[in-house]
Amino acid sequence: MLAIKTLTHKTVIFRREVRLMGDRFEISVVGDNPNWAEERIDDAIAEINRVEKLLSAFSDDSAINQINRNAGIQPVKTNGEIFRLIDRSLQISALTHGSFDITYYAADKDAIDSNNTPIKIASKKAVSYKNVVLDANAQTVFLQQEGMRIGLGANSRGYAADRAKYILQMLGVSSGVINAGGDLLTWGAQPDNEPWTIATADPSQNAQAFANVNISNMAIATSVNAGKYTTIINNKHLSAINTKKGFPVSGIKSVSIISPGAELADAMATPVMSMGINAGLYLINQLNQMACIIIDDHDRIYTSKDISIPN
Repeated sequence: MLAIKTLTHKTVIFRREVRLMGDRFEISVVGDNPNWAEERIDDAIAEINRVEKLLSAFSDDSAINQINRNAGIQPVKTNGEIFRLIDRSLQISALTHGSFDITYYAADKDAIDSNNTPIKIASKKAVSYKNVVLDANAQTVFLQQEGMRIGLGANSRGYAADRAKYILQMLGVSSGVINAGGDLLTWGAQPDNEPWTIATADPSQNAQAFANVNISNMAIATSVNAGKYTTIINNKHLSAINTKKGFPVSGIKSVSIISPGAELADAMATPVMSMGINAGLYLINQLNQMACIIIDDHDRIYTSKDISIPN
């Protein structure tokens, strides 16, 4: 059912909530025609479904599955869209020194214990983004080690949101919001010409906002330390693990990343949490058009240089 939020102006916000990519999406467009708005939301949903199918590792004929099946064997030629997404993912891995990594090792088969019960073989090899070889001229992807795999789940939802926004803009939607499982992507302005804002809150007190952050024409993605908090509104629930040391991250409750695109914000939130407050802020402060808000275990708020939180 399409929900309509009526305002005092001629234009209104049309919203629809659907389940896509295994998560809750809410697509909002600003307009003055219900039929037009419903068609545009249908277009956005179709694009998100297309991205999900494109990046799936479960379909036998999917590009990701073909790349994984040929690990350690041969390079696989893929289409430009997937090649560019993998290339950007590897750049983020290098930027975060491996805290973000789309690679993992998967055993080819199960072993059998003394009770004839199948058990998963433990990973035998350490793999990383450095073991992925891209050939831009041939447009091929090669996983150097047998048993190596890639998965784009960490940034696929953000990429789908970016694509849906692009489609909507091409179809004449000048203002809107895509809520992808709590990560927000906005463009344009509200019907009253006010900017889109989000009330950023302490994860342990999600009903009490500490700041209204302007996110017009930006994306915001939040990672929460799920080992400490299991209930929070409009945020991802991720178990933040220090990828280098293998134990839960302490000292941080949540990290919110603000950037022009949802793909990048989605990909950067959890790595910044695993890097820690000082290293995370240092990294974000070196990047253009990116900001972050970190809340630690003692409810202290840390922000990058481009964000000012009122006292």
